[in-house]
Parts: sequence; C-alpha cells; structure tokens
Amino acid sequence: MKRAEVIRLAQPSLRRFVPGVVLGLISALCAVGLLATSAFLITKAAEQPPILYLSAAMVAVRAFALGRAAFRYIERLASHDAAFATMPGLRVGVYERLVPVSPDGLGRSRRGDLLTRLVSDVDEQQNFPLRVVQPLVVSGLTALAIVVVVWLLLPAAGLVLLIGLVLAAVLGTAVNSWVSGRAERSLAGLRGRYQADLADYLGSLDTLVAYGAAPAARAALAESDARLTSAQVRRSVGAGATTALVSLTAGAVTVVVLLLGIPSLGQGGFEGPALAVVALVPMAAFEVFGMIPLAWGAWRQVAASAERIASVVPDAVPEGVPVDSAEVTALQQVLPPGPITVQLRDVSARWPGASTDALTGASVDLAPGDRLLVRGPSGSGKTTLAHVLVRFLDFTGSFTIDGVDVRELPQDEVRRVIGLCEQRPYLFDDDIRQNLLFARDTATDDELLAVLERVGLGEWVRSRGGLAARVGERGALVSGGQAQRLALARALLAGFPVLVLDEPTANVDPDRADALVADLLAAAADSARAVVLISHTPVPAHLVTATLSLG
Repeated sequence: MKRAEVIRLAQPSLRRFVPGVVLGLISALCAVGLLATSAFLITKAAEQPPILYLSAAMVAVRAFALGRAAFRYIERLASHDAAFATMPGLRVGVYERLVPVSPDGLGRSRRGDLLTRLVSDVDEQQNFPLRVVQPLVVSGLTALAIVVVVWLLLPAAGLVLLIGLVLAAVLGTAVNSWVSGRAERSLAGLRGRYQADLADYLGSLDTLVAYGAAPAARAALAESDARLTSAQVRRSVGAGATTALVSLTAGAVTVVVLLLGIPSLGQGGFEGPALAVVALVPMAAFEVFGMIPLAWGAWRQVAASAERIASVVPDAVPEGVPVDSAEVTALQQVLPPGPITVQLRDVSARWPGASTDALTGASVDLAPGDRLLVRGPSGSGKTTLAHVLVRFLDFTGSFTIDGVDVRELPQDEVRRVIGLCEQRPYLFDDDIRQNLLFARDTATDDELLAVLERVGLGEWVRSRGGLAARVGERGALVSGGQAQRLALARALLAGFPVLVLDEPTANVDPDRADALVADLLAAAADSARAVVLISHTPVPAHLVTATLSLG
C-alpha cells in the first residue's frame, strides 16, 4: 500500500467536498466584507452625511456579521461530515489489506504501535481535507479577491498587499518548517512508540513488579512520554512563530499602505472611506491567509501518519503467507457439512522472513474420531503445523480436505472446518457470555452453560455468579487452565469438524497438566470430530489414537 493511496482514500469526493469549500469561501468573504463595510461606515459617518447614505452600509454590516457566523457553522457541518464519511472507507480499506497478512505477516509489529496506526494515524487523515486542502483553496481564493478589490481602489496598495501575502506565505512556511517541521514529521512515530511502550508496561505490570523492574520500566515510559511532549511543544511553538510572523507582516503592509494612500487622498475620487478600506482590509486578508503556512504543517503530520499506515500494509503479501486467488475468493461454501478427512503429504513451511523451513516433510492422516498427538522439542515445527492447518502459513507439499486441495478452497472455508485453540487463547475484556457468543451468536444461555459443563467449568461459572462474570483484560481474572477450557468451549460451540489444540498446558501448573489434557480430549471427543493435540510434554498413550513426532 502506498502513502498516496492512503491519502486518496481520505479525500472526500468532489460532490461532498465542494459544498464545504464554497461555504468556507463565502464565510471568509463575509468576514472581509464585514471589516470593509465597518471601516467605510465609521469613516463615512464622520463626514455626517444624510442618513440615507449610511443605510446601505449599516444593512451590509448586519448581513456580513450574520453571514460570517451562519456560513461558518454550516461549513463546519458540511466539511466535517464529508471528512468523517471517508473514515469508514479508509479503515475498511486498511483492514481489508491487513486480513491477507494476518496474523503471521504482522509478527514484527508491536501491538500498541499497530493499534496507534489503525486508530490515531487513520484519524489523522481526516485533517487532509479539513486542515490542508480546504484551507489552501479557501485562503488562496479569498486573498486573490481581496487583492483585486484593493487594486481597484488603489493599485499601489494592491501591489504591496500582493507582495506582503507572498512574503508571508514563503517566510511563514519556512519558519514553520524550521521550528516545527521535524517535530511534525516525527510526532506520529513518537505517539506510536509511546502507545506501544504503554501497552507493554500495562500488559506485563505483574511480571515487572514481581521482579522489581517496574521503576525502570516507568522511567523508560516517562522518557518516551517526554520525547512525545517535546515534539508537541515544538509543533505549538512553530505554529505560534508562524502566526506572529504573519501578524507582523500584516502590520507592516498596513503601514506601507497608509504611507501610499494618504498622499493619494482627493485624487481620482480616492477619499477617506476608501483609505480606511485599503488600510484595514489587508488585516482580514492576512488573517485568512495565515492558514496557508499552518496547512503545510498539517500536511507534514498527515503525510507522516499516512506513511506509517502504508508501511504496516505491505504492497505485496510476504512470502509464506497464503493468498486466495480471485477465482477462489468468489467461491462460496465448498465443503459439505459434517465429518471430514484431512491428509498432508510431505508438507514443509517457513515463517515470513525466515530463510529456513520451520516444518519439514510432515505427513498426517486425519479421519473423524481420530486423536492425533503431535510432539517434539521446541522449534521442531509444532506450532508451524498448526498454522498451516488453518491456512495462516503457506506450504509446499500436499494438503487436502476430503480430497480437495486447500489451495482451491477459500481460506475462510478451511477455517470453517478446522479450528485452532492457540497456546495463549485471547479472551476479550468482557463477560463470559460475550467471550463465547462470538463463536455462535445464536446460542442460548442454556447452551452456553451446557458447553461450560462439558469442559469442566460449570461449577466455576456458578461460583463466579454466572455468565455475566467478567474475565478481565486478556483473561487476567482467569487461570491458564480456565482460559484453555474457555477457548475449547468456544471451539465446541463453533462445531469444527477438526480441532487443533496447540500446547494447551503451556500456561498451566505441571501437576495439573495431565488432568487438563485428559479433560480437554474428553470434552472434544466426538465420533465425527478429529482432534490434533500439539504438546512437547508426554501425554498418556490411551488418550490418543496416533502420534506424529517432529524434529
């Protein structure tokens, strides 16, 4: 994914974008008109003309004052609605590009940083139409209109105003880039690193406290926060310096215009009210035009965030991660419901970015009712085999389901019939009911309680107060064995014909490991279901029907 593609997804269509620009332009012109007519009215009133000469100006002042506020409000509604409307499409577009590489293609991304890219950096893209494109268009057109009006009243003043605006744009952009450009480009990355550090700290707080490492971790987090705060301060200083420079330029232009305009009084119909207009209107021009240097600063932040989003979504799926062809993706359910057979012949696989195979020459036959034990030392390819079975990893060799090559099946279809309970099952920070329902959202409470009884959690759930009991963030309120049983309950609700249990005792006390394995296999036992148990520890022979040794 390219940065330009991210930004293109963030830009609203012309049909939605143009109304906000037009309303913003009208609001800006009303602000200029208010200042011009006010200056004219005050100076003209000093001449004490008949009230008839002032009535039109008084009406114009009221109209411009009301129009500036009203059009500004409507412009905010229109432009923000257009910008926000692009966000779902951008998020979906990013997610759609992440799905083919998840989870194994994202192994190098830190969880907190990845979350920041998908939330904060995506949210930053709404500033492209709001703080970059629209201000540049509105400010440019408004400034051009003001220069034309002032030029018609006093050509020399119009030329001075034009030169002043150009200088303000060039110098303001240069100052903003010099003071805060580096901070604006680094802000997104610093925010991502801080969020990643914070997530790591909170996620491992119990371990850090147990080993006395919490103070050092907090110091590192404080240092990360200090870098982020420093960048934000530099950005604010740059914005302030830019505004100050534009204000100084506006004052200088006003002084020069007065020096040119005073000697011209009484010549060619150029009177006091006209002098007031050409002297004060440039202030409004610079107020509007001051958004241009700031828009370039906003562009740097938008571009940096877009680059971070694009970098996490690869242009090409990494080698080793399977991708469905367009023809395969178009297929609906291919495999008939009910028991299935699985066959692997001489299957090898490697992790994305690795130079050697983690799994070599594995052959497996699975029929309904089989309980296959996959054993071997750490690094022998047990987890790799599990990820091959659910199509997280690509492979060489032969892998068929009911005689159909899995490459001819959509990945979702494979995962409909082969389910994986990972070493560390993910539990949502919600209650037990919601942690089960996403496996089958039509299940009743009685069905949920029945499957919990089946996996040996019936008494535990009742002691916790029922299905409404919370499990904590990432299952912090449950033990390793209970987390594995909850994961198995979800898999049983989903009704997978083939169930893969990857190291279910990895986070369980050794004295309880055998009992947990026996309970899991007994709960998953079904004449129509095959179970693959991956374990590096011994498993009683009577619990399994076959053994595959790796490594």
